[in-house]
Amino acid sequence: MSSENEPAGGGADDAPPEQLALIRETVRRAKTPRAKPRTWRGAALAKERPVARVLVDKGVLHLDRYFDYAVPEELDDEAQPGVRVRVRFGAGRHRVRDGRREGGGLIDGFLIERLAESDYSGPLAALAQVVSPERILDEELLGLVRAVADRYAGSVADVLQLAVPPRNARAEKRPSPQPLPPPAPPEPGSWTRYEQGAAFVTALAAGSAPRAVWNALPGPQWADELARAVTATLASGRGALVVLPDGRAVARVDAALTALLGEGRHAVLTADAGPEKRYAQWLAVRRGAVRAVVGTRAAMFAPVRDLGLVALWDDGDDSHSEPHAPQPHAREVLLLRAAQDRCAFLLGAWSCTVDAAQLVETGWARPLVAAREQVRAAAPLVRTVGDQDLARDEAARAARLPSLAWQVVRDGLRHGPVLVQVPRRGYVPRMACAACRTPARCRHCAGPLEGQESASALRCGWCGREEGDWHCPECGGFRLRAQVVGARRTAEELGRAFPAVPVRTSGREQVLDTVSQAPALVVSTPGAEPVAEGGYTAALLLDGWAMLGRPDLRAGEDALRRWLAAASLVRPQSAGGTVVAIAEPTLRPVQALVRWDPVGHAVRELGERAELGFPPVSRMAAVTGPPEAVAGFLRAVELPGEAEVLGPVPLPVTAEGRPRRVGAPPPGEHWERALVRVPPGRGAALAGALKTAQAARTARGSRGSEEAVWVRIDPPDIG
Repeated sequence: MSSENEPAGGGADDAPPEQLALIRETVRRAKTPRAKPRTWRGAALAKERPVARVLVDKGVLHLDRYFDYAVPEELDDEAQPGVRVRVRFGAGRHRVRDGRREGGGLIDGFLIERLAESDYSGPLAALAQVVSPERILDEELLGLVRAVADRYAGSVADVLQLAVPPRNARAEKRPSPQPLPPPAPPEPGSWTRYEQGAAFVTALAAGSAPRAVWNALPGPQWADELARAVTATLASGRGALVVLPDGRAVARVDAALTALLGEGRHAVLTADAGPEKRYAQWLAVRRGAVRAVVGTRAAMFAPVRDLGLVALWDDGDDSHSEPHAPQPHAREVLLLRAAQDRCAFLLGAWSCTVDAAQLVETGWARPLVAAREQVRAAAPLVRTVGDQDLARDEAARAARLPSLAWQVVRDGLRHGPVLVQVPRRGYVPRMACAACRTPARCRHCAGPLEGQESASALRCGWCGREEGDWHCPECGGFRLRAQVVGARRTAEELGRAFPAVPVRTSGREQVLDTVSQAPALVVSTPGAEPVAEGGYTAALLLDGWAMLGRPDLRAGEDALRRWLAAASLVRPQSAGGTVVAIAEPTLRPVQALVRWDPVGHAVRELGERAELGFPPVSRMAAVTGPPEAVAGFLRAVELPGEAEVLGPVPLPVTAEGRPRRVGAPPPGEHWERALVRVPPGRGAALAGALKTAQAARTARGSRGSEEAVWVRIDPPDIG
């Protein structure tokens, strides 16, 4: 294998290294193989291009390179660039027989290219097996994978695991359908509501590559508008790719595309489809039988032929950030694809992230927005209830909702369903002393005590222990009050207040897709709101402070995005649609909601972050691990001269029995995190330096006992 740096060695008697020509002569004189065929001991080499360059499926950074293997004559026809192979990896140089390295464990890999000779002077192991003759990895996909690995300081093998689904033999044996001819260009449809909407669709149909940030109007038309953009791209003879945050959004765009194009013109790539169906759909795209793809996060790598459009819906959704190494974000991957393939780019949402605003601010993309008259015609009426209103409201002191909210619910239920958005699931997930407001904590692990359906039961949210005789350690009080009321408790209270109205919940345990237009109360956590037929008559956005008070740079942006997503499901003001937000009206995100101006909010946030040097204006990386390991890593890494290290600071300790978030310390361990910041244009240098230092560390760790350090480029939560 070509890329090992150990001293050269021969066989048992320390013979000098064999050259490739000598290997050929040796195997030509060899007798019939005496071992199992998978070892290919003594097998003849391929007569032309007898060297295969292989990417092995080892995600460690210090092995992020290609390795050379000999191609046996029996595998000459099947061993083509792009196929899956199995090779023996890890054998030392002392295990050489007849000029051929042997031993090592079998490992999967991809054959990258065939060569006439190797630049490695030692003996080469042979390919053990060609898993399948299907050529699934081409230069275009490999280039994208390499770009993503470099962007996020990761390994190509790790990115390939995200890009290529596991093989399914039955799906591979089935032929893909024949490609259909391009459809006719579509009519602009509801794109005419936007100032440049019709021109955008026309440009796609003409084969151009416009780049736009689309601030979608409220309502269900966004799925049809995405489908028309895809249809226009297909009409130009090119392919299209749409990435959505969840399966419910995929189903809506899938239905809209089927209504416009019929069956067989697009593929749906989601994890829910199952391994066989998903791999069959992926192969249909790879073989060119299907030119359009709609899917969730993993579809961002779909190998669409002649890519003409990449589109992303709701880039602020957490599900677009991959939890597995190297944790790329779908928006950044599609930006790389748009640059690599020189295709059109569409970033759409009801809201607007700061990252999307930066694309417009730099001139890389054009805004695709509607006039204010169109916004007012499509949006519901938004009203707010602040702290002063609650203090004057007698009903709000004793009840869950203020008087205005009760009135809106009563009026809305006369004409259809009402949506209630609650920021927390559960019953009463946070309790506090009724007298001094000190949070109620577990005596064993200091976790938060939660109220249960039983009025007298308290249970720790971390260790699960029940607390029967709690008293406040500050004032000695025994009475408790709810700091945060969960979705189940809210549904219970609303059910008592409106006994003749059905109450439905949508959240983590059960997410509803749609509800009928019959009067009902729908209590939902953010992101799980079902679509109502004909739209909701009203919506209540409860406990706004719980989302705005999070200690995170994106708290305001994320709260506004979740509010707009719920309010966009409500009927327009002209049809009686009303939204009540329980939040302080003077806060910037609340004002943006009232005016329905997410773009203005994002532009102001971008200006402030530019002054402070925060992402996305700057590039940032997080280095996380035990304190000694983080300090040693920062001493070893050769950062760019402009880099600034913030911290390290301690991370919250993960309690025993509590789910561990991605990048969080193991339960009970004390970790620290340092942030490394560089100015615009130096992101590649930062990623390269971190990757080099991490590769050196993992190489030493394979022979030592160094503690692990986690490196993440562009962490979504930086506090």
